[in-house]
Amino acid sequence: MTVSNGREFLSIPGPTTVPDEVLQAMHRPAIEIYGGELMATTDACLDGLRWMFKTAGDTYIYAANGHGAWEAAVSNLFSKGDKVLVLESGRFAIGWGEFATRLGVEVEVLAGRPGRAVDVTALETRLREDSAGELKAVLVVQIDTATSVHNDIPAIRAAMDAAGHDALLLVDTIASLGIVDFRMDEWRVDVAVGGSQKGLMTPPGLSFNAVGAKAKAMHQTAGLKTSYWDWTARDGDVHYMKYAGTPPVHLLYGLHKSFDMLKKEGLDNVFLRHALLAEAVRRAVGVWAQANVVSFIIDQPEERAGSVTSIRLNGDYDAGRLIEYCHRKCGVVLGVGIGENSDKAFRIAHMGHVNAPMILGTLSVVEIALAALNIPHGKGGVQAAIDWLSEQVSA
Repeated sequence: MTVSNGREFLSIPGPTTVPDEVLQAMHRPAIEIYGGELMATTDACLDGLRWMFKTAGDTYIYAANGHGAWEAAVSNLFSKGDKVLVLESGRFAIGWGEFATRLGVEVEVLAGRPGRAVDVTALETRLREDSAGELKAVLVVQIDTATSVHNDIPAIRAAMDAAGHDALLLVDTIASLGIVDFRMDEWRVDVAVGGSQKGLMTPPGLSFNAVGAKAKAMHQTAGLKTSYWDWTARDGDVHYMKYAGTPPVHLLYGLHKSFDMLKKEGLDNVFLRHALLAEAVRRAVGVWAQANVVSFIIDQPEERAGSVTSIRLNGDYDAGRLIEYCHRKCGVVLGVGIGENSDKAFRIAHMGHVNAPMILGTLSVVEIALAALNIPHGKGGVQAAIDWLSEQVSA
């Protein structure tokens, strides 16, 4: 017996639920791709990215997933043998570094602290040691969806400034753009990368680079540039070359609509909605954790992400059974654990096109699963989430 019939709840940290309005915007015939209407759509999407990244710099759209945005940033900036510093705080900064290594860049990893954000003191110390300026760039993710950590980008920039180091700052915003605040120019980020399938509520298949002047200058001497990723080749007036070929027409229509929706809601309201729903999830997990089996992967509350919460099951309890129960019995798809937490963790996403009923429904199903599978947990997690939202969302 199941109670799963009905609309499935997708609670994974990407791809996220695509709004009906975005799906409808994409549901139209293909059109002529060399000018006219599509040129205006491209311009609107590039401007929308500047608005999202809060930058006056150049923006680029790739027909690729987020890994493509990683490779675009690396290939446009570096030459073989250049050295970069990757700030570990989970799986994805390390993955970005692995891409750079395969391209011939020398990668050094500043080891992370389990369950913690990047140690900015350790970063400053390492940069002070690099008196010869061998490190060309620092690579970091704002939010890592494996651990659900939120790194403090202004604090990282401050550490770089305190060390007097001239390295570029490259930030992965794939799991944070459109979810939490990001201020590229104000925080003096040189390159930001993003993707369509999380906070921007569009199907997977688009990724982005936003590029500042200092990065553009380094780009001129980069030895790893290739025809497809090259920023310069996409800078001209020929629309076809902005995509190095056929544009991803229908995804662009979807992205354009998503920007319309975000602008209508207002970015401050978007960030507040995510913050309230994220804290509702954390209130529930905090109650479940009272029996010492359920626990947060990120130790410090201020370092927990606004887009996803990663949850560990301690002891011999199998997170896979809980994930499978939620899906098969109740129609809720949770995120699986990644990396060292793959067998012991599950993830609850609270990003993109999400509201209170979706979050409370997901939390209720998790609480049902904890009880049905006899996993010790504190009672009343969902009620704690309800209490939080009723206090914060005024009548």
